[in-house]
Amino acid sequence: MAEKQTDVLTTNRMYKSRIFAMLFSDRNELLKLYNAINGTSYDDQDLLQVNTLENAIYMSMQNDVSFIIEMRLNLYEHQSTYSPNLPVRYLLYVADVYSDYTKDMNLYGTKAVKLPTPKFVIFYNGQAEQPDRKELKLSELFSIPDADPSLELKAVMLNINKGHNRKLMETCRTLEDYAEYTFRVREYAAEMPLDTAVEQAITECISEGILADFLRKNRAEAKKVSIYEYDEERHMRQNREEGMEEGYSQGIIQIAVNMLKLKEFTDAQIREVTGLEQEQLDELKKNINKNQIG
Repeated sequence: MAEKQTDVLTTNRMYKSRIFAMLFSDRNELLKLYNAINGTSYDDQDLLQVNTLENAIYMSMQNDVSFIIEMRLNLYEHQSTYSPNLPVRYLLYVADVYSDYTKDMNLYGTKAVKLPTPKFVIFYNGQAEQPDRKELKLSELFSIPDADPSLELKAVMLNINKGHNRKLMETCRTLEDYAEYTFRVREYAAEMPLDTAVEQAITECISEGILADFLRKNRAEAKKVSIYEYDEERHMRQNREEGMEEGYSQGIIQIAVNMLKLKEFTDAQIREVTGLEQEQLDELKKNINKNQIG
């Protein structure tokens, strides 16, 4: 069995991480999250064999948590930006995990090797609207549709924003607290400097028993990571807005607006015609409702 990870990631790694990863680097919390998702009741954290790849090529998936429990390989990914390409990234990542897992096995022998059964879960807490649960398939990205694809990978995306997936949140208190903390940081950052907003959110959460032990023990580090995380999210949002401005000059946005106003097309049909992302469509809808787009 792999050596136990420390309960909290070291400071020099935090800047590559997220609050989500910091919270669930604690084996006990990770086991509770697993139980909440799978409806199980494991209570021995030593059953967890954490095998998250360090400094992997594909660490654009920055918050991966990979672990095995009773021959089930679980790959957890936290995202604040929705991307339909996540199954591809998971495919590349799990290939590395399996490569490491089988490095001492005879893959050319006549005896079948036994691999842990994979499950891919994405925890989404971006600001664009998403359903409580959404399944993403690798086959949906193939250029030529295939009713029975030779290669498939399915990932489940769970919306962990405040107010979503209530049953899951009630089962995993840490996940619910994380959603509340994130909500407060965003809410306060809209009204005051980011540094002040994060400090206020941390102070309130500690006083109200929301992630209290974690924030109390890791206050300085958590504050730095929260500021970095929010800044990165804002930067990515600005990049998407710049992309939308470029789309305006090409007439793509206007096509999407016209299709939206007709109310005869699904979002999927509009995306297919325009090549826009769902988040861009959601932004257009908001602007149309505000009469900002003609």
